[in-house]
Amino acid sequence: MNNLDGNKGNPIQPLVAMINCIFWVIYATMQKKKDYPIIVANIPGIFLGAITFFTAII
Repeated sequence: MNNLDGNKGNPIQPLVAMINCIFWVIYATMQKKKDYPIIVANIPGIFLGAITFFTAII
């Protein structure tokens, strides 16, 4: 809510969410049989987490 009101927010949560999505994508791509639903579900989380992180620190 802070971010939407124009106030600086806590950047830790979106950073950790972005890192979590990165690890899930790495895990899904390293499998012998690629797990595409996990990859597709977590790719937007990487970008949205990065956007939220950078807007929280600005």
